[in-house]
Amino acid sequence: MTVIDVHTHMLTLEWIELLARHGGAKYEVKNTAANQRAIHLHGAPFMTLLPGMWDYDLRIQRMDDAGVDVAIVSLSCPNVFFNEAVSLQAARQVNQSMADQQRERPARIRWMASLPWQLPQAAREELQRAHQAGAVGVMVLANIDGRDLTDPLFAPVWEAIDALALPVLVHPTAPQGVRDLHMQEFGLIPPVGFMFDTTLAISRMILSGFFDRYPNLKIIAAHGGGALPYIAGRLDRCHEMIPACASATKEKPSHCLRRIYYDTVVYELNALKLCIEVAGSPENVLYGSDYPHNIGDMKGCLARVNALPLEQRAPIAGKNAERLFRL
Repeated sequence: MTVIDVHTHMLTLEWIELLARHGGAKYEVKNTAANQRAIHLHGAPFMTLLPGMWDYDLRIQRMDDAGVDVAIVSLSCPNVFFNEAVSLQAARQVNQSMADQQRERPARIRWMASLPWQLPQAAREELQRAHQAGAVGVMVLANIDGRDLTDPLFAPVWEAIDALALPVLVHPTAPQGVRDLHMQEFGLIPPVGFMFDTTLAISRMILSGFFDRYPNLKIIAAHGGGALPYIAGRLDRCHEMIPACASATKEKPSHCLRRIYYDTVVYELNALKLCIEVAGSPENVLYGSDYPHNIGDMKGCLARVNALPLEQRAPIAGKNAERLFRL
């Protein structure tokens, strides 16, 4: 059984340096109260920096140990959205690093491109360059420096991705309003804030008719879709009863939830089963681990896949990814 990890991250030391220098008053790279080096948004830590994030030799060792064959790596948050002036530079640096690693390890590494979405023309050009360099998909955050993914500014970028029919991993970042929500307390961004960010972004896509405008898009909702599987019925009920929820699309949200894909980065088997049910088919679920984040779990996420009925295991572990990413 081939195992392909579609939600797994890498970055570079140069990217960290760019973020440290150009994060401004918003982003900082500093130690947490527990003395761990981390990226902070307005003083709230949301991503601990670990050696596995830039050490590909260690990554391959961990993959071998967990039984993972191929990793489709992507940059984590805050991606390249921390400073518009260096966004293209940061995207090119990270994309080139991943392209180089794919050439060095063609049997083990594939990658998703990061784009300077705030600069639509530059983003389109980088998309084409990255695609020619071997990118098999695109990674985007659930909000782009506070802008919604459905913002008209980004329409030219979505059109270019749709034309290439590339998969897009929608990955959360620290949500806007972390100070008002006091999310620095108890480290609430990873367990709660990330889930909220993805859920809000995909819900807005659904209710705005986004998927009708871009019929070739293959959206992967990170972390099992956040809270989407749990609130699917609520979305339908609100679409039925609240005019604003149905103002842009007549399609039931639960139907639209069957048009997107989900990874297995959940931490309970019952949550994974619910995700498969809401997705409408195991064909819409793909193995992911969130390695090398401190809560990433290659072995555990794969063990939950292996605990599913036999006929679901191979598609979720790798066959769905082979089809979706045309590997």
